[in-house]
Amino acid sequence: MDRSVADILSERCGGAWVARPLANSAFCATWRAQPVGAAASSGPLFVKSTAAAQAPVLQAEADGLTALADGGCIRTPAVVGCWTDAARDLAVLALAWLDLAPASGPGFGAQLGRQLAALHLKAPAAGDGRFGWRRDNWIGGTPQRNRWSAQGGLAGWLEFLAGERLGAMAERLAATRASAQLVDGVRRVIDALPAFFDDGHVPRASLVHGDLWSGNWGALRDGTPVLYDPAVSVSDAEAELAMMELFGHPPAGFWPAYRELAPIHDGYAGRRPLYQLYHLLNHALLFGGGYAAQALAVAEALRSRR
Repeated sequence: MDRSVADILSERCGGAWVARPLANSAFCATWRAQPVGAAASSGPLFVKSTAAAQAPVLQAEADGLTALADGGCIRTPAVVGCWTDAARDLAVLALAWLDLAPASGPGFGAQLGRQLAALHLKAPAAGDGRFGWRRDNWIGGTPQRNRWSAQGGLAGWLEFLAGERLGAMAERLAATRASAQLVDGVRRVIDALPAFFDDGHVPRASLVHGDLWSGNWGALRDGTPVLYDPAVSVSDAEAELAMMELFGHPPAGFWPAYRELAPIHDGYAGRRPLYQLYHLLNHALLFGGGYAAQALAVAEALRSRR
């Protein structure tokens, strides 16, 4: 049991709390916090904690979860609070506890498809049709830059994709003395970006989860889809779909349900590796090794096609 986390919850939420450890990641510790005594009726919380200096990581997660929830299209864990206690050198993110079940029940994939399509189709509250986000956040352990594009439409998306996504990753790789061949390969892809949209696809501004691999979606006991651990931005929805296919595939029933609400451009398959490159570069930054080789192979294949 951790008294520091429990004491912060007592101070912020009232009553007495018990916090029991769940697991540690590379970025934070996690807890199941249970109210006791008079506060017991408020229910348990899922809590993340980290050093106070890392508070922006949890603040960005709280911001992303709130944005997704405000869209009203798909369930996320409700944010109870995000606090920094300098005296305890602790930052805490408290979320409503959700009892999750395997995301494989009948109809789950179709529900996820419909709800994600609705999210992507709904005009974001921020950005006025431009691409970016109201703050920077994190993609895994890597800072993700989200400066707004100057305009919307294809020109705005090319600006954002070149500068805030692929270009930002190339800069970070160069700073870590990654392979010059990989950095140069990414920059060559950036130079060729307009050719990937010569089929007429004009990205619309969509709020996306941003890191939607299978580890970041789940289901409630009744099969309701839940998303968590976001890296939100206003981006091309195709980038979201490409991430869902990078390390696996969406659940059965997803694609027909998604397409029913949000038709997918015929050229998506050709752009899929372009959007996956961003995440491979991030994994090369975080883990190196085979991911760097895979990212280089994808960058060279993309460049050779144009």
